[in-house]
Amino acid sequence: MVDLVSTTPPKSATDLFSDPLDSHPLWFKPTLFLSPDFDSESYISELRTFVPFDTLRSELQSHLSSLNHELIDLINRDYTDFVNLSTKLVDVDAAVVRMRAPLLELREKIQGFRTAVENLLVALRNGLRQRSEAAAAREVLELLLDTFHVVSKVEKLIKELPSVPSDWSNGDMNLIEKNALSNGTSLQHVENGTNLRETQSMLLERIASEMNRLKFYIAHAQNLPFIQNMEKRIQSASLLLDGSLGHCFVDGLENRDANTIYNCLRAYAAVDNTGSAEEIFRTTIVAPLIQKIIPHKLSGVVVGSSGDELEDDYKQIKNCTEKDCKFLLEISSTENSGLHVFDFLANSILKEVLSAIQKGKPGAFSPGRPTEFLKNYKSSLDFLAHLEGYCPSGAAVVKFRAEPVYVEFMKQWNIGVYFSLRFQEIAGSLDSALALPSLVPVQSSHSDENSQDLTLKQSITLLESLRSCWTEDVLLISCSDKFLRLSLQLLSRYASWLSSGLAARKKGSASSNAGCEWAISASPDDFVYIIHDINWLAKEICGDYLEGVLKLLSTCSTEVLDLVKKSISQGGKSLSDLLPSVINTIIEAVVDKSVEDLRQLKGITATYRMTNKPLPVRHSPYVAGILRPLKAFLDGEQATTYLTNDAKNNLLLGAATEITGRYYELAADLVSVARKTESSLQRIRQGAQRRAGASSDVSDNNVSDTDKICMQLFLDIQEYGRNLAALGVEAANIPAYRSLWQCVAPPDRQSVVNY
Repeated sequence: MVDLVSTTPPKSATDLFSDPLDSHPLWFKPTLFLSPDFDSESYISELRTFVPFDTLRSELQSHLSSLNHELIDLINRDYTDFVNLSTKLVDVDAAVVRMRAPLLELREKIQGFRTAVENLLVALRNGLRQRSEAAAAREVLELLLDTFHVVSKVEKLIKELPSVPSDWSNGDMNLIEKNALSNGTSLQHVENGTNLRETQSMLLERIASEMNRLKFYIAHAQNLPFIQNMEKRIQSASLLLDGSLGHCFVDGLENRDANTIYNCLRAYAAVDNTGSAEEIFRTTIVAPLIQKIIPHKLSGVVVGSSGDELEDDYKQIKNCTEKDCKFLLEISSTENSGLHVFDFLANSILKEVLSAIQKGKPGAFSPGRPTEFLKNYKSSLDFLAHLEGYCPSGAAVVKFRAEPVYVEFMKQWNIGVYFSLRFQEIAGSLDSALALPSLVPVQSSHSDENSQDLTLKQSITLLESLRSCWTEDVLLISCSDKFLRLSLQLLSRYASWLSSGLAARKKGSASSNAGCEWAISASPDDFVYIIHDINWLAKEICGDYLEGVLKLLSTCSTEVLDLVKKSISQGGKSLSDLLPSVINTIIEAVVDKSVEDLRQLKGITATYRMTNKPLPVRHSPYVAGILRPLKAFLDGEQATTYLTNDAKNNLLLGAATEITGRYYELAADLVSVARKTESSLQRIRQGAQRRAGASSDVSDNNVSDTDKICMQLFLDIQEYGRNLAALGVEAANIPAYRSLWQCVAPPDRQSVVNY
């Protein structure tokens, strides 16, 4: 203990001039020991990778020593307070006893106060609940009283309705008007009738407003026994109101009393019974007019007859609408009248028209006759546009198009089936033409004009099919995307027909590809027709045809028009891309005929092998026939009539290059065999001379058979070059001809091609 209270010993020289005791290396952080999630094992495993155990142990011991020093310093600093603490705690138990009594008394007072407050709170809550129940009961009582008063008021107002002569609906008012001039009191009666209708309509509007108020009350107290007991009275009043309002509205319609109609419509709107007004107008005014125009179909009339056209019927309906229905439409569209809830256009006029067509002309909706169907559909769209003209605003047009009757009317027109029938009709005609086993040229009576028109039935059918997609009696703008796709499919079908036929001809068999027989049997002149038609179709499709389509779709956005232009242009380009393949097919056919004459050069070997014939001085007869098929084709009627100069030049150069390549292959093979044969004979001859004892180094100055063969071939290719020049082809520009020249020309003439 003496050591603990002694003063701090003086610091040594080591403490003064060395690192302080609490200095640590950078990797040792004592603050980590104070972390609540400190784990000794993980701490050591992390440090062992770069700190030796001995170093870590010494550092931990040093840290422990510094902690002990700090602990001793803390104890020595507060030691006097620790010692004096026990001397100051005197008579603590007595103090606790003295303090316990007041605390217990305070607890009892607080407990009593809490109990009193809780009792008051319970009483207050009960009072508030009773007050709320009383207020709710009072509210229900007031609601029931109001309901009773409203029902009584409605019944009283209904009894006060003026009596309307029952014969007004039979047209006796018209008789009164006709006799107005002969009887001075009749005009007064007419005026009294008008005033009576208007008075009745105003009273009915007032009753309707009270009924609307009554519905509000019933909605809030519908489960109460009092309301249930009054239900019969309410239903009776409602039926009387509907009946009186209906009679008054019919009377106003028949007499075209604007004030009466206006008041009745407001009454219908007040009781939220717009459907009854629309139905009354339909059955009273619209139905008789429509049935005169489109009478119901008799059982003996065949559905789908020519009488199913609607264009004339729509014209008459438009006139009747303008004459007999416009007055009500104008009343219902009055600004700030609250009558916008009515839609007489859809629920009265259009509904009756739809019903009349379904009963009187059901065949008008049938797409089985596409031409009549399209005509009726366009007439119907025009009729709907005419009805939309009566809408006072754009919002009214949107509301009209959203009506269930409008939607049902549009569903009657099965556009999908119509397009399917048109698709089968248009695509079927093209498939029938492309399924023919051979090309069918369509010759014109005037050969000069023939070059300006299509020449094959297949191509003409394609153009007719493409144009059919966009004619007025076929196209539906709402299906323009489908007709565009059909147009592209027609182009693709034609291009596929051509490409598959060319591929089958190249293979030499059409068994794998059905419908390619035409290509196997086609002659080069037939392919001239194809080249002409492809050029004509590509120009037409990317020109006038494309402009016509864009004109029909002018209402579309610029982005859509750009896509349409790209797609159709791509379809025309797909046809132009087939031209090289068609030209190659013609070249192959011409080359095959020319090769038949080229095979005669094999006879040159038999002519000069093991014979004593002198060096040749003129070309072989077969040379004149090599280019004869090519010249005959270019001079033919089809080539001169339908091929352009560029096409002729391409054909001529391609065929000449291919024929020359075949010529070089046969000649090079012939010369190679001849030289190998001569070399073998030379070795045999030299061996025989050595065995006979004769000198083998005596040179033979005679011309060899190979030299004769090469000279004959040289003369032949010179003539061949002159024939090419006569056709307009420079033989020296053909690589195969230069190789052929190098193969057979004498050594002194190989450097320059000169024929």
